[in-house]
Amino acid sequence: MRRDALSGEDRARAAEVIAARGFPLSVGGQRVSGFMPIRTEINPLPLMRRGAEEGASLALPIIRGRGQPLDMHEWSLDAPLEKRQWGIREPAFDSKVVYPDIVLTPLAAFDRRGYRIGYGAGYFDMTLNELRARKSVIAIGLAFACQEVETVPIEPHDARLDFVLTERDVIDCREA
Repeated sequence: MRRDALSGEDRARAAEVIAARGFPLSVGGQRVSGFMPIRTEINPLPLMRRGAEEGASLALPIIRGRGQPLDMHEWSLDAPLEKRQWGIREPAFDSKVVYPDIVLTPLAAFDRRGYRIGYGAGYFDMTLNELRARKSVIAIGLAFACQEVETVPIEPHDARLDFVLTERDVIDCREA
């Protein structure tokens, strides 16, 4: 995977560049759900911190189980996290379930149409589809520029991203 070839310093710098640029829309008063990075995923915490500074409330996912959407739980930057499935750090089970307005989404590869490849379990696709059945939700993919591909193969259940943020670009996929 291309991002695996990036040094830790390059990955950290990319996350800081994205955070310095900020969100492509106003997040004040919005609920922003992020994720805790695993492996060599880009770290969303600098951008989440910026969102909190701009008045957003935060959330993180908890894995319900295989084949099920994620539950988004209220979370603050100083709240403790617990290591669970695959070593992913998640909020406490007793934290409040929330329905975010903006979902930051990890990915392995993306295209400019707003399609992404994850790790294959479909958690974020199921979650975005479930949330979008309830309300309007903006999905923002976070990635390194090297993760862009010409075309991602798609299936009917795949949920499109509205934006992809990389250290080089703000890609508005809504126009694709």
